[in-house]
Amino acid sequence: MNRVDLTGFLTLAKREVLRFVRRPRNTFAPPFITNVLYFSVFGVVLGERVGTVADVPYILFILPGLVVLGAVSNAFENASFSIFHGRWNEYIHEVLTSPMSYAGMVWAYVLSSALRGLLVGGLIAGVGWGIVSALYRPVPVEHPLYLLAFMLVITLLFASLGVVGGLLAEDFDDLTVMNQFILRPLVFFGAVFYSLGDLPPTLRQVSLANPMVYMVNGVRYGFLGFAEVDARLSLAVLAGLTVATVLLDVWLFERGYGLTD
Repeated sequence: MNRVDLTGFLTLAKREVLRFVRRPRNTFAPPFITNVLYFSVFGVVLGERVGTVADVPYILFILPGLVVLGAVSNAFENASFSIFHGRWNEYIHEVLTSPMSYAGMVWAYVLSSALRGLLVGGLIAGVGWGIVSALYRPVPVEHPLYLLAFMLVITLLFASLGVVGGLLAEDFDDLTVMNQFILRPLVFFGAVFYSLGDLPPTLRQVSLANPMVYMVNGVRYGFLGFAEVDARLSLAVLAGLTVATVLLDVWLFERGYGLTD
């Protein structure tokens, strides 16, 4: 980056970070409350009946999936809302007319949204750690580098997908549909609450077409040290998808798709 582009990038990124940091009741309180309920109902109450999955307590088995759910949902939501709100109120034009490069604009939105996803994912991990440690044992982190790599890749991927969503949305209802009726069902059917080994062979093969399976298994590998799909291959594929999606974001910005009348 040249000096002008770096200054613009840092300014835009700072604005986007402050936008969600200054409203903790909207950013951090909902996932905190929601995941306390998830851990209480699914982990504690249902977990007593399920027992163990892959030789670990059920509440510990679902923790990585809930971290993924919170992280990717918030990364996607932040980017899509920022882009769409800027379009809706027409203040994104000031960004477009600045001397920043389109790549700098995209990275400012993507990195700030990925940061929100990481913060929320860390919050959920902290909630899970407290509950699991109180009931069973401390939460292990068997492969911290893999855990960090997967969390970075999946939040960047969904932040960049959120940019696409913000450009495609025609009203606020479209954002809700994307998050609630496309993203979340994919996560819930991504082996968050169950093992792939418990599925019939046909459903298992269908599940392998869901990219969330690889994300959940990758984060689970980072925490617990086991995965039902190869972690290295999953990380490589997800990293490739992330690069491709960021390039798509830059291409769309360059052509003004959804940004200009």
